[in-house]
Amino acid sequence: MDREAAIKRARRLRRNPSATERAVWERLRQRRLEGLKFRRQMPMGPYVLDFVCLRHRLAIEADGPFHDPVRDAERDAWLLAKGFRVLRFSNREILGSPDLVADRVLAALDELPPIPTI
Repeated sequence: MDREAAIKRARRLRRNPSATERAVWERLRQRRLEGLKFRRQMPMGPYVLDFVCLRHRLAIEADGPFHDPVRDAERDAWLLAKGFRVLRFSNREILGSPDLVADRVLAALDELPPIPTI
């Protein structure tokens, strides 16, 4: 996917989020989670990431029923090679307990040192 197509796809996804993405975004947006800046539907390389905290190089993926484990593994490997860590949550986890998802994100961030700013 070229950059222009990725940007268009990201914009389309931002306009039409799934219920699970809305639940996660409510906890991440406007620095609501420990003052951390998250972006949603961010194009990165050949992918569009559901949510990402660039300072901590953490990608969060809301996996719906149509996710392909093989493609997810390829994406995770690509992100890992770029220095990112990926957290994946199923729809059931997100809709069942969105606050627990936020707690797991915070726990993961505690394990990751922030990238120094220049």
